Amino acid sequence: MDRTSEQKMMEISPITTTLEKESIHLDLPERQEVKRLAEQLTETAPGLLDEPHWLATARDLSCALPVALRTALRNFSADSGQAGAIQIHGLPVGPLPPTPARKESVERSTTLPASALVLCAMVLGEVVAFEAEKRGALVQNVVPVPGEEQVQSNAGSVDLEMHTENAFHPHRPDFVALFCLRQDLDEEGGLRIASIRRAIGLLSAEQRRILAEPRFRTDPPPSFNGSGPTAALGILSGAYEDPDARVDFHATTPLDAGAARAMAALREALESVCDTVYFAPGDLAIVDNRVALHGRTAFSPRYDGHDRWLHRAFIHTDSRRSRAKRNGGGHVIS
Repeated sequence: MDRTSEQKMMEISPITTTLEKESIHLDLPERQEVKRLAEQLTETAPGLLDEPHWLATARDLSCALPVALRTALRNFSADSGQAGAIQIHGLPVGPLPPTPARKESVERSTTLPASALVLCAMVLGEVVAFEAEKRGALVQNVVPVPGEEQVQSNAGSVDLEMHTENAFHPHRPDFVALFCLRQDLDEEGGLRIASIRRAIGLLSAEQRRILAEPRFRTDPPPSFNGSGPTAALGILSGAYEDPDARVDFHATTPLDAGAARAMAALREALESVCDTVYFAPGDLAIVDNRVALHGRTAFSPRYDGHDRWLHRAFIHTDSRRSRAKRNGGGHVIS
């Protein structure tokens, strides 16, 4: 489906307006400096994204990112705002190979875009991964996979339900970073973001009470290859006036009728405040996984090497919390 430039602007402008204060547009000198640092990191031995020395170098070089970028990321880590998300425009991508089209696709060797992603992520905390998901790779590819079109996962291309990333897991990410290398040719695939901070005022006190009670169970996503059952938990937790949320509207099951009604009210509230972001190559979106849910609009993959391609990374602000689950103090959670 072809769309005119005017139609594209009409679709994108409400998102740009909504997230204006949470958007960073790098100027030319800043883009050049980020590219220089990413190139230096890419060339760092042994050229493997998951190797401790390489990650230590990434941590050091992240301190040299342009001041405006570091300041914005640091402030976002302290308070992600009402939107619970930030966008950075103008990161380096460079020449790209064809979009991968295989299941469990990840990045192991260093590349310019993967290095740029990790540099930004390291300002917020430590990059982590899960052993059961994509073999514990720290930089994962979000790409459509033939035969997976209808699956509720990063390999699908249907509407992806709004969710907290790895909502079932006690060490789920604090932040989810999604970096666009290539948008789908029809520009249909959009990142949907909905913040509980915007939605909470639309819920009644009774609904909020129920949502905080252990009356919901969330199953692991398909990417975890059928990990075992989880305990009943509340969807909302923490401060009453500014709660955290953990829910996956595809995988979370309410355990009684009252819980089902409260969860339906939450879904409606989140849908009413949802933004949709359409990426361009070089755009990075970081979602605060504690207060914002995300999903995806449907798109039509062609499997011709030019499909939508994102890099994904998970970030912990306090990796000490998961130390007992990380062998040798590494970055992969068992």
